[in-house]
Amino acid sequence: MRKEWVAKRQGQSNVTQMNYARQGIITEEMDYVAKRENLPVELIRDEVARGRMIIPANINHLNLEPMCIGIASKCKVNANIGASPNSSDINEELDKLKLSVKYGADTVMDLSTGGGNLDEIRTAIINTSPVPIGTVPIYQALESVHGNMENLTPNDFLHIIEKHAQQGVDYMTIHAGILIEHLPLVRNRITGIVSRGGGILARWMLHHHKQNPLYTHFDDIIEIFKKYDVSFSLGDSLRPGCQHDASDEAQLAELKTLGQLTRRAWEHNVQVMVEGPGHVPMDQIEFNVKKQMEECSEAPFYVLGPLVTDIAPGYDHITSAIGAAMAGWYGTAMLCYVTPKEHLGLPNAEDVRNGLIAYKIAAHAADIARHRTGARDRDDELSHARYNFDWNRQFELSLDPERAREYHDETLPADIYKTAEFCSMCGPKFCPMQTKVDADALTELEKFLAKEPVTQG
Repeated sequence: MRKEWVAKRQGQSNVTQMNYARQGIITEEMDYVAKRENLPVELIRDEVARGRMIIPANINHLNLEPMCIGIASKCKVNANIGASPNSSDINEELDKLKLSVKYGADTVMDLSTGGGNLDEIRTAIINTSPVPIGTVPIYQALESVHGNMENLTPNDFLHIIEKHAQQGVDYMTIHAGILIEHLPLVRNRITGIVSRGGGILARWMLHHHKQNPLYTHFDDIIEIFKKYDVSFSLGDSLRPGCQHDASDEAQLAELKTLGQLTRRAWEHNVQVMVEGPGHVPMDQIEFNVKKQMEECSEAPFYVLGPLVTDIAPGYDHITSAIGAAMAGWYGTAMLCYVTPKEHLGLPNAEDVRNGLIAYKIAAHAADIARHRTGARDRDDELSHARYNFDWNRQFELSLDPERAREYHDETLPADIYKTAEFCSMCGPKFCPMQTKVDADALTELEKFLAKEPVTQG
C-alpha cells in the first residue's frame, strides 16, 4: 500500500511525518489514520505538527498499515516479543507476532537479545508485520561486541541504529536521558536500575567515566531518523522497579532531560514519544502523567504498566493493567503490556494472549472514561446481545471471542444452548434477565404509584 506513497519522497533529506505536517502537507499516512480514528484529517496533521501525536511509519516498512499514537486518538497497546539466548527462535517469534496482531496489538516491539541471527529475526518480523515495529538497538550493539560492554564505542551504537532504520524499524527506544550525574541518585533505591538498556549505559559510564554516548551523539541519531522517518521512543532508563522507588529524584531528573531531548528532536521535525514507569502506587499515577506532559511539552506518553503492587509474581498482567487503565484515563497515549511472566521468564504464546487482552481492556476502559466518540458503542451493543440472550453475537463482540465461547461451552456445549435464555450460572429458573417488563406494564405501574402511596414493610 505504501510503495507509491514513499516513492514520491525519494531524494528528500527529511521524510518525517512531522516535517510534512509542519509544512501544511497532509500525507497519505495522515489520511489513512484519520479514517481509522474517525477524526478530521486536519486534526491529525495539526497534532503531528505540534508533536502531540506521532505516526510511526519508516519509509522502508512498506506493508505497514499506518496508525497514530497521541492523546487525541484512541489509547493504544504495545506487545513485546523477542528471542533470547536461552529460549525461542525466529519461527516462534513470528508466531508471537501473528498472535499479537490477532489480539489487537497496535504496535509490537522486537526485544530480541539472542536465540538466532538478530538481523534475520528482525527482517522477518518487519516483513510480516502490518503494525509498527519498535526495537531497542542497544541490545544488538552489545551483542556486536560479544557482550563486552567496555568495548562499546559511540560508532557501534550509531552503526546498529542506522542498520535498524534501513531495515524498516518504525520507532526505537533510545536511552539518551540517563546522564552520568544521575547515577548517584539511585543510591537509596531498593531495586536500583531495572531498565536493561539503562543498566548497560550505566555500566559503560561507570567504566569510562564519560557521559552517555547516546546523549552526546543525539544529533547524529536525529540525522539518521530524518532520513527514514524513525520515531524516537525516549527510554526511561531510571524508571522505578518497585513501589518504594516510584517518583524519586532519579526518575524525575531523567524525565527533565527527556523533555530537553524531545524539544531538540522537534527542532529537526523528528517525531518523539516518551517512555514512562514502571512500578507506581495508584495515588501517584496522575502525578506521573501530568509531570511528563509538563516536562516533555505534551509529547505522547508511553508507559509500561504501571504496576500498582509488587506482591503478585505470576499475575503482573493484572497488577499492571490496573495502573494502565488509570494512566490511560489521565492521558497516556500508549500502554506497553505486561504478561503473567513479567519478572519470572520469557513469555510464551499464551502469556502474550493474556497480557494483550488485559491491556486491551485497560485501553478501552480508558477510552470510555475519556468520553471518546463511539468508545462505548461496542459495550452497548454487547449489552443488548446479552439481554437478548444472543450468545453468538456476544462472542463476536468480545475482545477474545474464542475464550468467551470456550468458557460458555465448558458446561453448555450443545448448539441448542446458543439460543437458550440462561447460562450455567443461574440455570433456567433463576436468571434475572428473564424478567421482561414491557413498556405498557411500566406505564400502568407509574399511574398506580402516582395515585397510591407505597407502604413500607
